[in-house]
Amino acid sequence: MFTTLKRFFDFCNEEDRKKLYLAIGLGVLKAVFAALRITAIGAVVMGILDDNMSNKNIWLAVAILAVSVVGQLIINQKTTMLQTESGYHSCSHKRIEIAEHLRYLPMGYFNDNSLGHITSVTTNTMENLADVATRVVMLTTQGILTTFVITVFVYAFDWRIGLLLTAGIAVYALINAAMQKKTRKGAPIQQKANRDLVAAVIEFIQGIAEVKNYNLVSSRAKKLESAIKAKQNGDTHLEFDVIPYITLQEIVTKLTGVLMCAISVYFYINGSMSLLYCIMMMISSFMIYESLDVMAGFSALIRSVAICVDQANEILSIPEMDINGDDITPASHDIQLKNITFAYENRNIINGVDLTIPERTTTAIVGPSGGGKTTLTNLMARFWDVKSGEVLLGGRNVKDYSFDSLMRNFSFVFQRVYLFEDTIANNIRFGEPDAPMEKVIEAAKKARCHDFIMSLPEGYDTVIGEGGASLSGGEKQRISIARAIMKDSPVIILDEATANVDPENEAELTTAIEELTKEKTIIMIAHRLKTVEHADQIVVIDDGRVVQQGRHSELMQQNGIYRTFVEDRKKAVSWKL
Repeated sequence: MFTTLKRFFDFCNEEDRKKLYLAIGLGVLKAVFAALRITAIGAVVMGILDDNMSNKNIWLAVAILAVSVVGQLIINQKTTMLQTESGYHSCSHKRIEIAEHLRYLPMGYFNDNSLGHITSVTTNTMENLADVATRVVMLTTQGILTTFVITVFVYAFDWRIGLLLTAGIAVYALINAAMQKKTRKGAPIQQKANRDLVAAVIEFIQGIAEVKNYNLVSSRAKKLESAIKAKQNGDTHLEFDVIPYITLQEIVTKLTGVLMCAISVYFYINGSMSLLYCIMMMISSFMIYESLDVMAGFSALIRSVAICVDQANEILSIPEMDINGDDITPASHDIQLKNITFAYENRNIINGVDLTIPERTTTAIVGPSGGGKTTLTNLMARFWDVKSGEVLLGGRNVKDYSFDSLMRNFSFVFQRVYLFEDTIANNIRFGEPDAPMEKVIEAAKKARCHDFIMSLPEGYDTVIGEGGASLSGGEKQRISIARAIMKDSPVIILDEATANVDPENEAELTTAIEELTKEKTIIMIAHRLKTVEHADQIVVIDDGRVVQQGRHSELMQQNGIYRTFVEDRKKAVSWKL
C-alpha cells in the first residue's frame, strides 16, 4: 500500500505533490484535533467522578470540544481543496504531458490497436485518477494518521490496551495486504476490459457506414455488446473479490473495539485501571473503529490507482524520437535519400533506397500496394527514423533539425482527411490560429472551396462534425488543401489525395492542387495516370526498393512495372458494358 502511495506522489508534478504533502501534514493536525474530543470527555468525567463539576470544568470541556470541532472543520475544508486541486491539476498536466509526448513518438506507434489504449488512458484513466485517486489516497492516509495518533494516545494512558490495539491493527493490515494481493489479479483484467471497450466503441462508431453498407450491424453490435459485458464482468468480479476482505476488516475493527472495551472494564473491576482511564479507552475504541472503517472501503481501490499510474507511465516511457536538433532554415529544399533502410516489427519495409529530389520539381511515386510508397514519404518528413542510411533536406540530415523547424518545410494532403469538430474557418487556419479572416478566404478561394462554404448555413462559421462527417470526400480534401495553402510550406507531400474523389469533385480538386503546388517541391503518391505522366521524375517502388526511375516517356519504353501499370489503367478506363 505504501509503495503505491509513494508511486502516486511521484506521479504528480512538484507543485501538486507539495499540495498533497501539505494536506497530509494538515491531516496529522486533524487527527490531533480529533483526539482532543477524548480529552474533553475526560475533563467532564473527571469532574463527575470527583463530585466537583464546576462551571470551570464545564467551560473547559466545551472549549476543548469547540477547538476540536472548529479545528477539524477548518482543516477538512483546506485539505479537501488541496486534494481536489492537486488531483485535477495533476491529471490535466499529465494529459498535456502525454499529448506533448505523443507528438514526438514515431508514427509507427499510432495504429488501430493503440488508438483505444491512448483514448482510454487520456480519458477514463485520467478521469479516474482525478476523481477517485486523490480521494482514495487522502482518506487512506488520513485513516493511517488518525489510527497512529490515537494509538499513541492509548499507549500514553495504558500500554496493555495499546498492545491489544496494535495486535488488532496488525491483523487488519494482514487482511488488507491479502486484499491488495487479490486485486493484483482482478484490477488489470478490469482495466483491460475498460480499454477494450473504448476501442470497440471507437471502431463501431468510425465504421458505422461500412457496417450498415454490408448489413453487419448485428454482428458488429455483438462485438460491442461482448466488450460491454466483459467490462461489466471485470467490474463485478473485482467487487466480489474484495468484498470478503472488506467484511473481514470490518469484523476485525469491531472485535478490536469490543475487546478494548471489555478488557478495560475488566482492568477497572480488578482495580488495575481507574474509571476515568476505562471510559477514555472505551471512547478511543470507537474512534479507532471509525478511522479504520473508512480506510477499509477505500484501500480496496489502491491497486486500481497503481494500474492507472502504470498505464499513464507506460505511454510516457515510450522512447521519443530525438527531436532536440537545431532551428535550421535550409538553403535549398532538395531532398536526398542515401542508402536508407527501415524495418517495422522486425519486417523490412525499405531496403537500400537511393533517391534525389531537386527542389521545385515534381516526383511521382508509384508501385504495388504494400511496396513502401507511403513509408518512404514518412521517412522524408521524419515521421519515422531510418534504420540505416540518412535523409537530407537542403544538404542537412533531417535529424539535425528540431522537429518544429523540420515540420515548417512540409505540408501534407492525405487520402484520409481528418477535420476537427470546429468551424470551417478554424479548420483552415489550423496551422496558423491567429490568421485574419481575409487570409482564410484567400486560401479557400485558391483551394476551390469558397463557393461551397458560402452555400452552407453559417458560411465559414459553420461547425462541421468530428472528422468532417457532414462534408463530402471532395469537400474535405479541398479544405485540407486550403489548410496546406495557409501553411505555405516549400515541400508538399500528396498521398493519393485524389484516390477516392468522385468525378464531380475531381476537376475542382485538381485545380486546387495546382494552386497549392505552384513553385513547390512536390512528392506525390498516385495511382491515376494523368496525375503522374507530367512529373519531372517517376519513381517505381516495389518491395521497398527503387526498381524503375525516369520520366513517363522513358519508362514506357521499358518492360517493367510502370508500363504494366499504365496499360492496366488504360484498359480499365476503356472498358465498357
